[in-house]
Amino acid sequence: MNLDLKASSQRVQDFLSAHGQQFVVRQLPDSTRSAVEAAQAIGCSVGQIAKSLIFRDKASGEPVLVVASGSNRVSMSRINQATGLALGKADAAFVREKTGYAIGGVPPVAHAAAVKTLLDPDLQQYDAIWAAAGTPNSVFELHADELENLTGGVWVDLAE
Repeated sequence: MNLDLKASSQRVQDFLSAHGQQFVVRQLPDSTRSAVEAAQAIGCSVGQIAKSLIFRDKASGEPVLVVASGSNRVSMSRINQATGLALGKADAAFVREKTGYAIGGVPPVAHAAAVKTLLDPDLQQYDAIWAAAGTPNSVFELHADELENLTGGVWVDLAE
């Protein structure tokens, strides 16, 4: 356990530990707020960054998490065709309320409440992927199969 972790990153570490994961949350000196910044700070490709984006389901008003490869733009029309979901933007207050985290540090796990999750199949091509861990400069490494298991997400072709 890293005693220097901020409370929000510690929640992610506790979640991973409680689910039998050996992954360790790392707090980096550089920003990981964007996929490009994260890749530079970690020393990996932008595609290996699993960016967590929260949207609002227009029908129910509930949050939907899209975990996309950092090199991909999310296509709302592809998501709608594949799932029937019509997604809209979520503002910072909605994201914090529904996940417990601020934009720029939203992890794919350990949210304040259950969140429907869609996963980008492009992440499956990498041996290792990196995800935000609760702050704009904390991350953890995992594999795509663990991402599916930890989030309960479904793989959907969602890239433009």
